[in-house]
Amino acid sequence: MSRQTVAYSRVVHLSHVIAPDMPRWPGDPPLELETIAERTADGFYLRRIAIGEHSATHVNAPLSFHAGGTSIEQYAADRLVAPAIVLDVRASAAADPDYLATPDDLATWERAHGAMPADCIVLLHTGWGGRWADPASFLNRGSDGVMHFPGFTPALAELLVTRREATGIGIDTHGVDGGRDDRFTVNKLVLARSGLVLENLANLDALPPRGATVAVGVLRLQAGSGSPAAVLGFVP
Repeated sequence: MSRQTVAYSRVVHLSHVIAPDMPRWPGDPPLELETIAERTADGFYLRRIAIGEHSATHVNAPLSFHAGGTSIEQYAADRLVAPAIVLDVRASAAADPDYLATPDDLATWERAHGAMPADCIVLLHTGWGGRWADPASFLNRGSDGVMHFPGFTPALAELLVTRREATGIGIDTHGVDGGRDDRFTVNKLVLARSGLVLENLANLDALPPRGATVAVGVLRLQAGSGSPAAVLGFVP
């Protein structure tokens, strides 16, 4: 990524608060918070935390799907700061919870906002972040246990990370693949090229379609398959 100056008027949190009652991917470990020290007895307050690497707002690393892939602590710092564009598919997702964004959505965005910049993170705003306080609604599992939430088509992901040289993709749902894809097709495709994958993003409605910069703070876990993330959006 070339050197650049980040000009902004405000900064917004793009991460949800980490709490015991937050939505959790089926089979993932629950958040554990244990008080280790109290101010009255020890002079300070301290908790131990245990959390899955792909819980809350998080980043997936290539190692999670590809043997020998990059682990979370190996991402270069400058890969974690990038300009962002926001594809707004809320209307389509409201009409169809299984909606998957296509290259046509990018074409529509480019007609309105100009050519997508290189080395950017493409964020898909589905409106799903508004369901975060209701885990059942957020995961939206049917009677057969299948989840129903929006995502990217493999065709759009392929276009973004190969022909358009995107740094990565992100979404306000629990998966860039969409709820029905249990093979993690889009994850595998993007991570095979060491692109960033951000999931469970918050407050995407606070970002403009283009012009914002995103900074992704990760826990540099040794041999980590991913990490909960503190993501900030710098709004011009």
